[in-house]
Amino acid sequence: MALSFKFEELARIAASKRASDIFVKAGAPPRMKLHGDIIEMEGYPVLGDEEADELIYQNLSPEQIGRFERTHELDASLRFPGVCRFRLNVYRQRNSSAAVFRVIPEEIMTLDELNMPATLKEFAKLKDGLILVTGPTGCGKSTTLAAIINEINETRRANIITIEDPVEFVHPDKKALISQREVGIDTESFASALKYILRQAPDIILVGELRDVETMNIALSASETGHLVLSTLHTSSAAETLERIINMFPPAERELLCLRISKTLKGIVAQRLLKRIDKPGRIAAVEVMTATPTTVKLLEEGRSGSIYDAIKEGSYFGMQTMNYSLDRYVKAGVVSKQDAIANSGNISELNMMLRRTSVTREEMGLEENKKPAQPAKPQLRPRTPGRN
Repeated sequence: MALSFKFEELARIAASKRASDIFVKAGAPPRMKLHGDIIEMEGYPVLGDEEADELIYQNLSPEQIGRFERTHELDASLRFPGVCRFRLNVYRQRNSSAAVFRVIPEEIMTLDELNMPATLKEFAKLKDGLILVTGPTGCGKSTTLAAIINEINETRRANIITIEDPVEFVHPDKKALISQREVGIDTESFASALKYILRQAPDIILVGELRDVETMNIALSASETGHLVLSTLHTSSAAETLERIINMFPPAERELLCLRISKTLKGIVAQRLLKRIDKPGRIAAVEVMTATPTTVKLLEEGRSGSIYDAIKEGSYFGMQTMNYSLDRYVKAGVVSKQDAIANSGNISELNMMLRRTSVTREEMGLEENKKPAQPAKPQLRPRTPGRN
């Protein structure tokens, strides 16, 4: 039976409601993820095998359809001008087609609008080094990276080259010159693009994901030769990020690797998305690590287990733990205590923090009808001898 609607209709509904994903599969009506919950899109029928194929194939080129039918896997991007963009993954399940369409807004949010710590604006000023944004799938890593690139774009006259799979947020040239390369269309792979990128005179390089030893090595080399490199990893904390990078490499290479990381790694932003209780939507809780004398020494020695304590004591340098962020959100009435605890890596510490003095919404910069929210800036405290 022919479909009575087009995918663009679903796209407009999802964009208007600020949904994060659209799900299409045979045997179910279209669904969308709204503020973390998957709900049915009202008024749409259960899709048969042919209807699911038709709805998905509307958005693919003949070449993409052929590739999907050969490999049964496909990553692609899609744009409806004036509505939104999508990053889509098409796959097979129970001998039928299915797809997930990640909604990417046309407008790029600023770091202030995302309520990010002020330290991230300092990252955007760096001339070289490696910045990693980490977290589980769907936690807003791409949105945060786009906001950092946007900050650079608005404040610096630089050449920015991105390598993405696929291209998500589209950046118009402002002060900076931006080239966005898509794996599979503009280049064969992350590794092949990175091999030649230094000949393209970049100042800032964005790599969608550091997937293997080869891309990690090239990213480290680029950051060592005077370029600012930004990328992502699927890790939940700064300590876990260091462990993941070290374990990518053979044991014989790890001592040299730790030295390279200590010289190049300028910051890690580990984040999670939590549902808001003060209004519809979600907000990012973040852990931030910066390069201080203490963290650099720990990185050089490969002591990932001590990173958390260094972050906790490093608020003077713009660092904050995930629990710090969760604690402030709970006390300001932004997220629930239960949700905060579920996203904490140290529950006993968070419970102790929650018993202390409360924090107001004004201090968090979250009060309605005020200027755009100021970042949740870590409290500054005077340096004491022997610390950081």
